[in-house]
Amino acid sequence: MVDLELEREQNYVATLYARLDALQREAEDQLTAVRLLDVGGNHQTRSERDTFARLYEDRIVQLREIDDRLAFGRLELAADDASGDSVFRYIGRVGLRDEELQPMLLDWRVPQASAFYQATAATPLGARARRHLQSKGRTIIRIEDEILDAELVGGEPSEHQGEGALLSALTAQRTGHMPDIVATIQAEQDRIIRSDLAGVLVVQGGPGTGKTAVALHRAAYLLYTHRDRLKHNGVLIVGPSRSFLQYIEAVLPSLGETGVVLASVGQLYPGVEATREDAPAVAALKGQGFMAALVAHAVRSRQRIPVGTRQARGQRRQADPDPAGSSRTRSPRPVRAESRTTSRGSRS
Repeated sequence: MVDLELEREQNYVATLYARLDALQREAEDQLTAVRLLDVGGNHQTRSERDTFARLYEDRIVQLREIDDRLAFGRLELAADDASGDSVFRYIGRVGLRDEELQPMLLDWRVPQASAFYQATAATPLGARARRHLQSKGRTIIRIEDEILDAELVGGEPSEHQGEGALLSALTAQRTGHMPDIVATIQAEQDRIIRSDLAGVLVVQGGPGTGKTAVALHRAAYLLYTHRDRLKHNGVLIVGPSRSFLQYIEAVLPSLGETGVVLASVGQLYPGVEATREDAPAVAALKGQGFMAALVAHAVRSRQRIPVGTRQARGQRRQADPDPAGSSRTRSPRPVRAESRTTSRGSRS
């Protein structure tokens, strides 16, 4: 029975990869066609051509990055009233539709996929069972079922055996780069990831509880859910060092997000990279609480009211010379802060 289920899942995943390959070939053909366009000396036309070229280039990179473990889960939902058969929804790194625009694979970030992470036997959220698909390359090597509806229990025990997707992820061999946890996100982690975009979100937890992984997956979620809002401002991931950024750099591309900028604290000022390490005594002094007020005072003392015409977000604006209208004299806008704690999940 297990071999039959493995074969069935392998066949479906093969159709997903066939669709992925077709989309990649389509994007490559479109990129080639755009590059061959004769736009003459018209500056606007050249700009439009280059914009389309970048779009297709980004799409090709995205499709290549998500090739590994494209689909990692399946939800079995309540039976359809018309046919009486259970409805299956496959969960993956991105969403895929067939040529008739029917969904083949749900992006893990859509609301319909939240049950894969949050459903329990007590609160099934419309799901009857959850299946984890473990793969190597494009081959399914293991399946594991979690039964949420007692009516489904009754098959052979071998149908649902396995060491567990989470345990498998925790014991996997380390490669020197942080892996994504998209297939094994725990319910409390998922609630943090899907939190509303309102103010500052603080994630607290002990070492190895998945704080960094949750933060990166939240960035991917926000970019998907609020893409129109964030695409102009962009997203910046700040890490403590270059080595840390090298450790986490592959996570977001593997989730289909390739446009995020990563920088260490020493790289935040344009054109300057701080590489010198402070002596322990100096570092301890800079880490004390009173330094926040000291730095804030130093920033205020160096603020200057702009004069004349300035370029801002692609538009030329006339600066207000009236000090009463400057940002320096206005009260700061309050920021709502939340604190969330993560206690389980993959190690960061």
